Amino acid sequence: MNKIFDVIIVGAGTAGLAALREVKKRTSNFILINHGPWGTICARVGCMPSKLLIEAANAFHHRSTFEEFGIRGASGLTLDIAAAMRRVRRLRDDFVASTLKTTDALGERAISGRARLLGVGRLEINGQELQARNIIIATGSRPVMPAPWRTLDKQLLTTDTLFEQKSLPSRMAVIGLGPIGVEMSQALSRLGINVTAFSESTHIAGLSDSQVNTVATGLLKKEFPLYLGEKADLEAVSGGVRVRAGTVEVVVDSVLVALGRRPNIDGLGLETLGTALDGQGLPPVNPHTMQVADLPVFMAGDANQQIPLLHEAADGGHIAGINATRSAPVHFTRRTPLAIVFADPGIAMVGTGFKALDGRKILTGEVRFEHQGRARAGQRNNGIMRLYAAPESGRLLGAEMCAPAGEHMAHLLALAIDRSLTVQDMLRLPFYHPVLEEGLRTALRDLAAQLPPCGESDLAACDAFNADALD
Repeated sequence: MNKIFDVIIVGAGTAGLAALREVKKRTSNFILINHGPWGTICARVGCMPSKLLIEAANAFHHRSTFEEFGIRGASGLTLDIAAAMRRVRRLRDDFVASTLKTTDALGERAISGRARLLGVGRLEINGQELQARNIIIATGSRPVMPAPWRTLDKQLLTTDTLFEQKSLPSRMAVIGLGPIGVEMSQALSRLGINVTAFSESTHIAGLSDSQVNTVATGLLKKEFPLYLGEKADLEAVSGGVRVRAGTVEVVVDSVLVALGRRPNIDGLGLETLGTALDGQGLPPVNPHTMQVADLPVFMAGDANQQIPLLHEAADGGHIAGINATRSAPVHFTRRTPLAIVFADPGIAMVGTGFKALDGRKILTGEVRFEHQGRARAGQRNNGIMRLYAAPESGRLLGAEMCAPAGEHMAHLLALAIDRSLTVQDMLRLPFYHPVLEEGLRTALRDLAAQLPPCGESDLAACDAFNADALD
């Protein structure tokens, strides 16, 4: 291939496919390169198989609520873990197949191999040099695995290997309690695995509000042992792996390492671009254009390590795909920050988090769900939600929560924050009865009590009954 391509996309994950979608609308003179399995991280080893495992775990766990509902015989229910894992892989494969339809249709314009940059507009793939007017880097990420632990080999799992297991051992440790570690710790415990979880941090799942973190960790500790604030060390012993963290020591059959993900940039040749690289070897990337410095190079998705979430990767790929086909890049406004951890209760962070607001004068509204009517009806009455608002205007700034239906509450709040709604604006909206969202209204009323009152003719002033059955 001696011609110069308009665009070369390196990586066929979520960001790469989003970029491809936009590039195809504007030119047919492109190439897509992918190293390793085709199909996105989300479909193969991330969002989708993890949620399949979580759904199976929660379905089995719900048997613990049956007796209170008057449903007898729950003690006789058993779980076939091998069958549950087969379902995870079967549906996972369906999701992967759906992502492959686009790339399978590309024919010779889809190349398998490891690309290496040779400079601006140049790269090597499978021993051949290709040139392009613009290059999009969307190489994704992989699980972090400390080098000293690699000798433990098959006794260590990551999300790249967990879902391939035909069955699961009876004793497991989870190291790391970010979003993935929290989700998988709870899911594995609910499947009947004897789980012990460790985190060097005292905060879990990305939470920065200590009050929400305290509630979340307290609820998880009711399901499995959880040790925070100490670095874990691993050692192979007869019968398994010894995990030590401070004064705590356990022996398990295998360990799920959930210490986050690192960008796939090893050997990519970013140094040949002639721009400064940070301590992790990454160049500066404008989050609003995806452009690397002022070069005809764009970097999107997990590879740039800005916001490693699927919808953000898709947006980044979309922006990169458009800007790589323009003479000058367009500046995009990014979405309201939204992160959801699929624990039970759901953990979510929306808008500006508590840590980022630290030092600013804000108002805080809170609700706890122990006595919320609909939550009690469904035996889901656990958790907390905290809202943050500007004291001058009452405009909602952000929220952190560990709450029933947290994933849905978070979307409502993201909409409100995106539209710059105030506490009173939200309280003017209808809240049906009885719904879990009435808990959100309680937190909003807590904020409203700290703001100047609105007029008597304004329904935002409609106050609580202070009765569990009605609020």
